[in-house]
Amino acid sequence: MEWLPLIFLLAVLAWAVWSYNRLVMRRNRVATAWSDIDVQLTRRHDLVPNLVRVVERYTDHERVTLEKVTRLRGEALQSDSPERLGVIEDELEQLLSRLLVLKEDYPDLRASENFHQLSEQLVEVEQHLVFARRYYNGAVRDLNTTIEQVPDLIIARLFRFRPAEFYAAEAAQRVVPKLEQST
Repeated sequence: MEWLPLIFLLAVLAWAVWSYNRLVMRRNRVATAWSDIDVQLTRRHDLVPNLVRVVERYTDHERVTLEKVTRLRGEALQSDSPERLGVIEDELEQLLSRLLVLKEDYPDLRASENFHQLSEQLVEVEQHLVFARRYYNGAVRDLNTTIEQVPDLIIARLFRFRPAEFYAAEAAQRVVPKLEQST
């Protein structure tokens, strides 16, 4: 009988350690998933100036779109909030898709090998981003759920684990742009 409190205390301690380690693992998974998104966004941002230069050679009246793309790229590079970055990147994605459609109006642009390579690379980046965003939001969901569930919320509050932000688009920007590979 005298060992019962000690066994109970050890069981609670073991649960607390297990719970803490699980929260750390989920928090690290969110950080890793965000890093994966960041890698793809960096790839996209690296392609944008080249795409803008190629399109500028073939069309002058698309200047407003090109300026918006450049401005949004700058905003995206400065943003550190997943929610705000989601809004910026969705707008940038729509503008980039508009630039890729320009090949239909400009035969010389369609024939450009640089434009062809850049558009293929952007399509590839967009495909990777879709998967990276889904993985990130799944990791955020798992972390946030664990932080809010009893009894894990005790450890989460004790060690100040905070919910993570989802990567989300504004309702007006949830229309999926059509990015086609150039032919």
